Amino acid sequence: MKKVLFAAIAVMAFGVSNAQDQTKQGKMLIEANTGNAMLGSTGFFYTSSDGESSYNIGFDGGYFIKDNLALKAGIGFGGDSFDDSSILSYRLGAKYYAMSKFPVTIDLTGASIKDAVENPMWLGIGAGYAWFLGQNVSIEPGFRYNHSLNEDFTDKGVFQLNVGFALHF
Repeated sequence: MKKVLFAAIAVMAFGVSNAQDQTKQGKMLIEANTGNAMLGSTGFFYTSSDGESSYNIGFDGGYFIKDNLALKAGIGFGGDSFDDSSILSYRLGAKYYAMSKFPVTIDLTGASIKDAVENPMWLGIGAGYAWFLGQNVSIEPGFRYNHSLNEDFTDKGVFQLNVGFALHF
């Protein structure tokens, strides 16, 4: 029992020390996240129902301006088959790794929709857990809430569950 407990503590300590190395000032990250078709996204998604489909491809990048704090920007491109629209999405924000393991984000996400009278914009806040799989890779499941800043487009907030994949270098 002591050996199992010792091994578990050693694995956790390695994960924390590895995370601290990857979130230091001067490091960079590139992220790909699962997305949500309900709002402008810099993530990945594909949906299909009754012969209609929609998709998005995107990524975020960041630079650690100080230990555990990264400024981020993202871009995504998507569309759908039912009205032949195209959507260019963008995101600007910050990501803070509390205790080097719990990412907390705040950002502004918007979209430019082809031929749309109005374009959506959201203020988002999220939190999750960063599971570091070695020197340069983390998996970051989390949740976020997006508050609409454009009442004419939508006055509803949107909750999301995401899984992010990040490269740290």
